[in-house]
Amino acid sequence: MTFRRVVIDEVNRAIGVAQYASGKSINAARVLHEMGKEVLATGFLGGDTGKFMRSDLDRAGLAHDFLEVTPATRQCVTVVDEKTGTATELVEEAASVEPRAYVKLLREMDANLWRAKAIVLSGSLPSEAPADFYAQCVRRANDENVPVILDARGEPLMEALACNPFIVKPNREELAQTVGWTIDSEDALRAAMQKMVELGAQWVAVTLGKEGAMVSDGRDCWRIDSPLVKAVSAVGSGDSFAGGLAEGIAQREDVPHACALACACGAANAMTPLAGHINLADVKTLLARVRVERV
Repeated sequence: MTFRRVVIDEVNRAIGVAQYASGKSINAARVLHEMGKEVLATGFLGGDTGKFMRSDLDRAGLAHDFLEVTPATRQCVTVVDEKTGTATELVEEAASVEPRAYVKLLREMDANLWRAKAIVLSGSLPSEAPADFYAQCVRRANDENVPVILDARGEPLMEALACNPFIVKPNREELAQTVGWTIDSEDALRAAMQKMVELGAQWVAVTLGKEGAMVSDGRDCWRIDSPLVKAVSAVGSGDSFAGGLAEGIAQREDVPHACALACACGAANAMTPLAGHINLADVKTLLARVRVERV
């Protein structure tokens, strides 16, 4: 919902409303779809909101194979304030799903691994989910030599690290929450990235908003400078980064240069009011302005 100006404790009338299927993994899938790549989105959907999301993805031509679960899929409202240039998210908590759903989702993954060039595992798990669910996914992907980009935090991330995911992609705040210390300097950031590698990650890519990203394999570190853009809403830019990173990895780019494409996708998303939406021409223009620097 877009407003010219939001006033707390007053009636605010939106000047624009867009309702569409979203969420971290769907946003990443949309970006890949916009780049003309074959992509499959999967996970859990339920209730009337789940039906709406399926219909919206069908309209977009984005292939999906979500499992039906009992709880209705949650909703999120993003409040865009044009005057202040801010975007505030009002997020419904995810309900728990039946345990057998996780077994079915793993079978869904197994059925599609043979044709995957990369996998994005993204987002917080529902309440009461197995803490090692992402770890099970990483283990399966590794068995088939399919690189995983894991965008998670906290215990599910820590569990998965033992399975050596190819890339973990937290933002600065998520990384700080996971390692348990404040990241207020580059030294603190690099120490936290090193900790992730010591715990099992092959690569760590940390998104830093308009500052771009830092990426490390535990031996060397690269700074990816994102081009400055006039941002409309940065919501979904981290997910767009994950989508661009998946494409770079699928095309066998080295990780730092795959992160350059990822930064271009994240910046292009920020130029639009909708999460996970990019203009391909913007991506191509921005990519030429991304700088990859070994530090």
